[in-house]
Amino acid sequence: MMRRTLLRAGLTTAAIAAAPWVRAQPGAEDFPAHSLVLWVPWTAGGGTDVTLRVLAELAGRVLGQRIVIENRGGAGGTLAMPILQNAPPDGYTLAQMPQPVFRAPFTQKVTWDPIRDTTPILQVSGVTFGLLVPADSPLRSVSDLLAYAAEHPGQLSLATNGVGTTPHVVLDALFASRGLSYLHVPYKGAAEQMIALSAGQLMAGVNANGFAPFVDTGRLRLLATFGAARSRRWPTVPTMKELGHDVVAMSPYGLAGPRGLHASIVQRLHDAFKAALFDPRHIAELGRYDQEIAYLDSADYGRSMRAAVAAEKQIVERLGLGPV
Repeated sequence: MMRRTLLRAGLTTAAIAAAPWVRAQPGAEDFPAHSLVLWVPWTAGGGTDVTLRVLAELAGRVLGQRIVIENRGGAGGTLAMPILQNAPPDGYTLAQMPQPVFRAPFTQKVTWDPIRDTTPILQVSGVTFGLLVPADSPLRSVSDLLAYAAEHPGQLSLATNGVGTTPHVVLDALFASRGLSYLHVPYKGAAEQMIALSAGQLMAGVNANGFAPFVDTGRLRLLATFGAARSRRWPTVPTMKELGHDVVAMSPYGLAGPRGLHASIVQRLHDAFKAALFDPRHIAELGRYDQEIAYLDSADYGRSMRAAVAAEKQIVERLGLGPV
């Protein structure tokens, strides 16, 4: 009897030792014990970065710990994924999940998977894209821009926020359908792209709502938006669909942690970020960039993520964008 008792105790100890992360995972009553890191896969200063900083500050107050923003721009908004893939499942490492992370596995070789390697927390908002030119540009409409591309093949310099991003994919499809070409200039983030565009270093650019301050101050001219309906902020600006182009593009985003987060930690993070999401200060900050709340809880956001993967797979296959 004593030998059996000792054997059972030994097996239990061995099982715990073989899975140390189980012991390391605190419950919600112990979480968080120190500051958290939220990785934003864009350069600092863009609309998404700015609004997420406000969201993180407000959520940190609810959690009682600071949430530090770390920027890792480049690669079309996918550079936070390797960090999540390798982070311990303790709730202290989080990341924004932009739309390109659901497309990248079908356009390039990556070691991570946006579903397998993450735990969804909640969906936050979504961005609508706009086509812009410098305020003094002679291109005063989308028709002018396409006409220039037809008359000057490959000479229209047009910027996006990175290779493989939603604007890049949309533009490639638009120009290819008309047998046109352009010079693609990828940027790591909206802020530096908008500065370059307003300085006349580029002829046109497509980016998310981070362009708002540049349009409002008259440094850039907004030719069209990519949403299904006109923007409430710029109601006189037509949509691409209105202009006869088969383009409707929106990029919802949310927050996720590494794979294997304890359910109690997920709930704690969800509740804190939901409270911050609906805080008047955060709502006002979203409004500065013509964004609205697009809240989904953890379960619904997980379903939305899986649907996004399926939809992106179909788009990549239809447009022939897969790796050669």
